[in-house]
Amino acid sequence: MFRKHLRLCRRDDFERLRKHGSTRAHPLMILSLLTNDLPHNRYGFIVSKSLGGATIRNRVRRLLRESARLAHPRLRSGYDIVVIARRPMVEKPFTIVDRTLTQLFRQAGLVRDDETE
Repeated sequence: MFRKHLRLCRRDDFERLRKHGSTRAHPLMILSLLTNDLPHNRYGFIVSKSLGGATIRNRVRRLLRESARLAHPRLRSGYDIVVIARRPMVEKPFTIVDRTLTQLFRQAGLVRDDETE
């Protein structure tokens, strides 16, 4: 679980990312990012009610959080990052979710050079 200072919670932060951030899209999720003036990244996750009931949404949110938590040490610092889940992600196992999020981080140039394969 991310510590509190690594979370995006305020509506203003999400709006700022929506208006000014750059995005990377995949059929399973959308990654939106924008630089911040902090020495660390902050993460936010959007899981719409259209994905299903609370149990399904919570599972999707847990998968996204865990994948981002594992990738966090390998990422460049100083970004606000929002991941938006899409409908096809509901049936996917963690390995696919993790691979997809890592792929989006690479496309966005967030993976540090010393960590690239």
